[in-house]
Amino acid sequence: MEKTAVVTGASRGIGRAIALALAAGGCRVAVCWHTHEEEAEQVCREIAAMGGAAAPFRAQVQSEASVACLFSAVRGALGEPDILVNNAGIAAQKLFTDVTAAEWDEMMAVHVRGAFLCCRAALPHMIRQKWGRIINIASMWGQVGASCEVPYSAAKAALIGLTKALAKEEGPSGVTVNCIAPGAVDTDMMAGFSAQDRAALCEETPLCRLGTPQDVAAAAAFLASEQAGFITGQVLGVNGGFVV
Repeated sequence: MEKTAVVTGASRGIGRAIALALAAGGCRVAVCWHTHEEEAEQVCREIAAMGGAAAPFRAQVQSEASVACLFSAVRGALGEPDILVNNAGIAAQKLFTDVTAAEWDEMMAVHVRGAFLCCRAALPHMIRQKWGRIINIASMWGQVGASCEVPYSAAKAALIGLTKALAKEEGPSGVTVNCIAPGAVDTDMMAGFSAQDRAALCEETPLCRLGTPQDVAAAAAFLASEQAGFITGQVLGVNGGFVV
């Protein structure tokens, strides 16, 4: 599949795995990063070693100017974007009554405003060519909510809503818009979880383990493929049965 894919938050974890999976499928990959430059460059080196094409791009997804610069740079280096994976995200655990307005705004800006800006930048080319794939990475907490993660849960719920509405709007243009809602995935975002908390999550998951970034990447690669051409507006749970 000779397409150009833009993956935000692609230097580590789920984003890294998605970038590698799309490259393995033949895509040119824009490996977008914000704070982890060396890791992003390493992803590009791994893709090059596979015989693929990739380049790192710094982006602050909640900034309109930064996103405009990102997509201009991607077009110049790799071509127009055919596939967009909105994966950039942040997480925090805190009692709702302790959350500041600034923390709330940042959570919404990264997850929701960031996805909005990137979708808006990618869509014109997708609409012109009557083909495109947008994949938003949400969370099972956006479906059912999580105590002490209210801003995160609310932001991911908003991302699910954006997915469903945009899918209806862009369907006639041949653009599919889907969402992946991962469960407990073993990434750096779980660094603050104790061994006891991790064990409890495994016990609550019917498949009795934490997910891996590769589990989510496999779902993203499918949704980006021709085989998923009649799937849009859906939320694909990759959660081991935690949410059904």
